[in-house]
Amino acid sequence: MLVLRTAQKEDLSGLRPSDHPDFYRLPAPEGRSRESTIRLDPEGRFFHDGELVAHRGMARAFASWIARHPDDGRFILTNGYDWTYFTVEGAPFFIEGVRASADGPVLVLFDGSEEPLDAAKLRLDADGIFSTTVKGGAFDARFLRNAQLELAPWLEQEPDGAVSLVVQGERKRVS
Repeated sequence: MLVLRTAQKEDLSGLRPSDHPDFYRLPAPEGRSRESTIRLDPEGRFFHDGELVAHRGMARAFASWIARHPDDGRFILTNGYDWTYFTVEGAPFFIEGVRASADGPVLVLFDGSEEPLDAAKLRLDADGIFSTTVKGGAFDARFLRNAQLELAPWLEQEPDGAVSLVVQGERKRVS
């Protein structure tokens, strides 16, 4: 008995160039460089060629494209179709807001994503600015002023002047 087999076509419609294993090793397109003049300042603002990126949608897109180069660890912007190095002056992510949930504070990041605050990761620097890690601990994130104010309902000052985060009755001293 003869059995005919038909090859099933692999669905490649969801693939992007970044899915290729050599995507980050390929040279820049002809006449271009992987280095850019894009920079992220310590206040969470993007600049290109020294000019503020004023278009909110473009700034949000840049924020959502932040990654690290898999070989050298430098910061890059990648949309899955192309990538470029960029300069980060401080933290690569910023927290724009904090909202309440049944489980405690939820961070609203400047790329539009949200994630729960991990109390063990919350830090307070010498200038009184909070920071934490986000994206599974892969990136530092700094609280912007508004977000820091929105975190206040979960903060309590200790008798010795230290600050603690209190979520669902559990107290975690912020270091």
